[in-house]
Amino acid sequence: MTKNLLALVFILISCHSFSQIKGRIVDKKNEPLPFVNIYVENTFTGTTSNDQGYYDLNLNKPGTYTIVFQFLGYKTVKKDVEIKQFPYLLDATLTEEQISLNEVVINSNENPADIIMRKAIAARKVNLEKINSFKADFYSRGLIRIKNAPEKFFGQELDEFMVGLDSTRSGIIYLSETISEIEYRRPDKLKEKIIASKVSGDNNGFSFNTASDVDYNFYNNTIELGNQIISPIADYAFNYYRYKLEGVFYDDKGNLINKIKVIPRRENDRIFSGVIYIVENQWTIYALELGITGIQAKIPPAEVITIKQNFSYSDTDQIWVLISQGMDFSYSLFGFKGDGRYMAVYSNYNFNTQLTKKSFGKEILSFANEANKKDSTYWKSIRPVPLTDEEISDYLLKDSVQTVRESKPYLDSIDAKNNKFKISKTLFGYSHRNSFEDWSVGYSSPLSDFQFNTVQGYNSKLSFYYRNNIDKFRRFFSANASFQYGISDERLRGTASFTYKFNNITKPFLTVSGGIETQQFNESQPISPLVNSISSLFFENNFMKIYDKSFAQVGYTQELTNGINIYSTVAYERRKALINTTDQVIFNDKNDVYTSNDPRNPIAYGIPAFDTHNLLKFNLNARINFDQEYLSYPDSKINIPNRKYPTLYLGYEKGLAASERQYNFDQLKARVAQSFNIGNKGDFKYNLKAGTFFNADDIAFMDYYHPNGNQTHLGTSSTYLNMFNNLPYYALSTNTSYLEMHAEHDFKGFLLSRVPLLNKLNYNLVIGAHAFATENQKPYQEYSIGIDNIGFKKFRFLRVDYVRSYQNGYQGDAVIFGLKFLNIIE
Repeated sequence: MTKNLLALVFILISCHSFSQIKGRIVDKKNEPLPFVNIYVENTFTGTTSNDQGYYDLNLNKPGTYTIVFQFLGYKTVKKDVEIKQFPYLLDATLTEEQISLNEVVINSNENPADIIMRKAIAARKVNLEKINSFKADFYSRGLIRIKNAPEKFFGQELDEFMVGLDSTRSGIIYLSETISEIEYRRPDKLKEKIIASKVSGDNNGFSFNTASDVDYNFYNNTIELGNQIISPIADYAFNYYRYKLEGVFYDDKGNLINKIKVIPRRENDRIFSGVIYIVENQWTIYALELGITGIQAKIPPAEVITIKQNFSYSDTDQIWVLISQGMDFSYSLFGFKGDGRYMAVYSNYNFNTQLTKKSFGKEILSFANEANKKDSTYWKSIRPVPLTDEEISDYLLKDSVQTVRESKPYLDSIDAKNNKFKISKTLFGYSHRNSFEDWSVGYSSPLSDFQFNTVQGYNSKLSFYYRNNIDKFRRFFSANASFQYGISDERLRGTASFTYKFNNITKPFLTVSGGIETQQFNESQPISPLVNSISSLFFENNFMKIYDKSFAQVGYTQELTNGINIYSTVAYERRKALINTTDQVIFNDKNDVYTSNDPRNPIAYGIPAFDTHNLLKFNLNARINFDQEYLSYPDSKINIPNRKYPTLYLGYEKGLAASERQYNFDQLKARVAQSFNIGNKGDFKYNLKAGTFFNADDIAFMDYYHPNGNQTHLGTSSTYLNMFNNLPYYALSTNTSYLEMHAEHDFKGFLLSRVPLLNKLNYNLVIGAHAFATENQKPYQEYSIGIDNIGFKKFRFLRVDYVRSYQNGYQGDAVIFGLKFLNIIE
């Protein structure tokens, strides 16, 4: 699209007479100034200029106004205007601010920046609590660009997803806007109603830009940005930052503004760098521009994230409030790179609210009716920040081709290209899709689940699937079938399942499944097939113990009410013992042999571990998230657990109608789990379990409670809150009452960042404690200390722990090598 056409479109759109002041802001060299704050003096009616310096300021009626143009590093300009009709054109030229430094430095024996920041830190809590509640209008715009996009990713062509890229395969891949009404009450209640939502290329789409996602309050000790990032005015900020006074200037109200450079003490701490402006005597934030790297924020795809905030003072309310915010970022990962920006404009504040605690329920986001159906006329009348040429072009192009891209001929042509069968797909899997009717069918690679165990020998699984999406993934039906063949036991086993999802609000799922499969005695599968294959073939340690299960099962899950979910299954099972059929190894250790497939008797070779039997099994489980909040999208609900409270799990399990009466049993169980942040000291997590059996003296061993053990010295999860890393897999299995406890604390660099040289590695110290107690056995304990976040640059999937265990005295120790990427692979 040519620039002339873009200009024509912009003029045509502008012909409507909206209640707007509009114009362009430049510097003395006639260069456009982006992110300039424009507002009516002594009000919170304002806007921000776009990248090309253009702005739109919405007003209610004609009259006399004083329009303020405020931009960091430039002198504030005020213009008195008498408006008789709209639109009203008002341009502005800003000149650079003269910042003085020498006088301040000479008159101080101490670093003047330290004096200023100590006073700002001392006033932090007072300033945080100045605003008790407010209502405001909120506008946000999100944009993500990609640069030099690859043509394929893991063999998948990307052209279908990269509409509008230029000849260098660069351009906008996401653009959206929202207009919202927000309500806030101290300390942390924020409610938002989205009045209008627009997504480029999707007329039915809903933007994911929300006020809560960009609620960065630097008066808090930490800011949630993927992880908790330490504010430059946190109570303990001097432990993390150095400060330098770069100069002072006076704003238009005569306030002395201190420009402070924020300098990290250590490069890998979770901290910012940049500039913060502090108002003298009031010690409030006037503005800030602070950046953080992806490594510092622990966000691997991110290169740099920069947050800009501007505040305005109202004589009427005698308060400084945030009026605009921008977040610029760049990213790079797996060959994808680009940048983007999320901007937010806050206006029309009302501090005389009657908001109380009862004004806020659990719903923190909602949409007005037809929020995604607003036309271009509406957006032009209300959008506070004009679109740039690039954004106009993206909207026009993607909106114009949307109808074509959703048409049957177009979708069929794309499917015809992607559905072509190749010989290589025989081994690597195949998928056939009908995009117009939104269904797909295919099969997996038989190589993806190739494994070894001493019962089946080498074995592989071939899986088939069918999925029909209804209402854009809100409802769906899926069917799956898997077939597994063991070379050594010469046995083909198969399972099938059918699932229907009824809606995306309470998320009811009905699943019917059945077939024949091998199952570990511990259904939590403490050892993965991949790890067991390596352990068996290379080290002759066949830790996985399995039996043959024929079953038919019906399962149902649903959210009963906000925060309370139920999960229930009824299953008929036929259990049959299996024995080893192979002793094949790759490296044979003459001093080592495989153990039997009996988890309680390692030398019971050729002897079945139990008698074949049938059982009807019923499970009813509930998960309770206390004080859970949620986002309401049309026909969808997204739950936001409250980290202030633990999650409670309750369960009842019953075995009945067994072929032998002694296999019938009852079990009650409960679990409490929580993860929370402790400011700059890291994250603490715990997981507590308890349960008891009734009428279970002679039940089948697979129905025991089995705490998860580990004998491989390999860890495959990011945390160890559900396992004991130095415990044999079935050493503490029980059919009586039990209590299990796990706790971990990740210091997130709090300690290691203070160690010279070691702090450059960006490692995290992790400590843990674990315990298990049951009847007739001494309590078992494990204690661990480890190093996490080991790796190179962005790729940090390694963790190493030293574990020491006790049970009636010292039991042993072990070193666990955590390979977190294995969990992703499996």
